[in-house]
Amino acid sequence: MSTNDYRTCPRDIRAFLANYPGIPESDPKNDPSTNSLFYLNQLRSQPDNLLIEEIHSKWYADYDELERNHAYIQWLFPIQEDGMNMCAFRLLPHEIGMMRNNEEITCRLMRSYEMMLDFYGMCLLSDTGLLGRSLPPRDFESRYRNLLSQTYRAGKSHNNLRITRILKCLSELGLEHLNAGFLLHVLNEQSENNMLDSASLRLSMDRWWASCIRDGQERGWVGRAITKVRSGGLFTREMYETAMRVRQSTARFPTCSIQLPLQWYHLLTFRNPAEPKAVSRRGNRGDVKG
Repeated sequence: MSTNDYRTCPRDIRAFLANYPGIPESDPKNDPSTNSLFYLNQLRSQPDNLLIEEIHSKWYADYDELERNHAYIQWLFPIQEDGMNMCAFRLLPHEIGMMRNNEEITCRLMRSYEMMLDFYGMCLLSDTGLLGRSLPPRDFESRYRNLLSQTYRAGKSHNNLRITRILKCLSELGLEHLNAGFLLHVLNEQSENNMLDSASLRLSMDRWWASCIRDGQERGWVGRAITKVRSGGLFTREMYETAMRVRQSTARFPTCSIQLPLQWYHLLTFRNPAEPKAVSRRGNRGDVKG
């Protein structure tokens, strides 16, 4: 992402990439740990009055509930920005380390992610983040149609906003490696199968979702893949799986021609983006609500 690209990206994305520089240090002794307690199954979400284990057990594959209810998403995917549910709480800086380092919380966050993937017609195939379509008896096509059709104000989908929140949360809480898998799955469906390809979804993907990766090399690689497809290039399932396999073995997406066929050369060149360094303190309220 160039300096110009950084300056023109949405305000909430700039704050996210800079690691929210304006938010002050929080104190685990004096400040609440609401999100941590919820994910430890010790605090009920409001206004639904449910523990996280109850949400997972009662609402998994309850697509009507997951669609119409707008309160749960901030509890399942807390970020350092406000949302529409006044009964939910921002993720505080001191909670981030606590939640990242707790295996019980990480397992529940993965379960939350898998529940939402199922809602969107997708499934997690490996812990690398590789996704596939939901398998029978699930109907991935109806879920894809729902993701494309549910809109509000100016044609923006509330599910698009939810996905922005989900990706930011995964990044905050130590699961950022999953984000590229989601983005590249959607890109493959758009490129090879003409699915998940509305103007509204592309706008959210290109301006918000693709920037919800703080790792500069990974964000740049995914961004170049998206740009190539938007210019008429092809991103096949084979290319997706190869990229994820290379990253699993090398900890980076493909960076040399030995690993890639000729048509991938446009993805190889990478420069560190000229943008502000992320800082340890966090800040500004973002624009995207969830």
